[in-house]
Amino acid sequence: MNQTQDGQLQADRAQEALWSALRSGELRDGQFLSMSQLVEILEFPLSAVREAVKQASSQGLLATLPKRGVRVMEARPETIRECLDFRMALDQEGARRRISGSALSGLDVLRKQHEAMRDAAEVNAAMELPPKAIAIDLSLHDYLAEGLGNSQLASAYSANRMRIAIIQNARPFLQIRIVSAMEEHLAIIDALERHDSGAVTDTIRYHYEQTLRWWGIS
Repeated sequence: MNQTQDGQLQADRAQEALWSALRSGELRDGQFLSMSQLVEILEFPLSAVREAVKQASSQGLLATLPKRGVRVMEARPETIRECLDFRMALDQEGARRRISGSALSGLDVLRKQHEAMRDAAEVNAAMELPPKAIAIDLSLHDYLAEGLGNSQLASAYSANRMRIAIIQNARPFLQIRIVSAMEEHLAIIDALERHDSGAVTDTIRYHYEQTLRWWGIS
């Protein structure tokens, strides 16, 4: 492998490490870091980390502060609203396209996962629930995004998903919200199973509105 290829490979791996740190909450909203601190956290050379930071900055995940370092995107009310609104619009279109193309396989698995998580959350406030609940929550959103069938929309959705991960890590996914979120998702699944485009649009909007309410945003 030549030096150019090795450098690109390092940059790609540094980007994945940065994505993982943002998704996991190791890097939190509004957090300021020097480049040397970020290098230490990601465990990649400075040149590779700089490339990763460029990619993250282009997607609004980080802000570069010249000669100071970087700041992770802040979970401000207007940012939360815009990110969730963006997801809602693409979720609705993905759902409509799945219904129109009868591309609805896999709903039975999603239903069972959501019902199991709802039932577990109703009787258990254990600390291990939130990470599993977030994964199940994202599984339906991913399913709707895959229904878009458009690589450019999928790329935009993926970038927004990273922004939402930062937002989600800013506040614990509490037991009561796990239950209501699973129920809202099950209503979306019900509408998909009925091939009801109008109902699926309404249930996705309701989920968006309830999520804003959970964040205290009107």
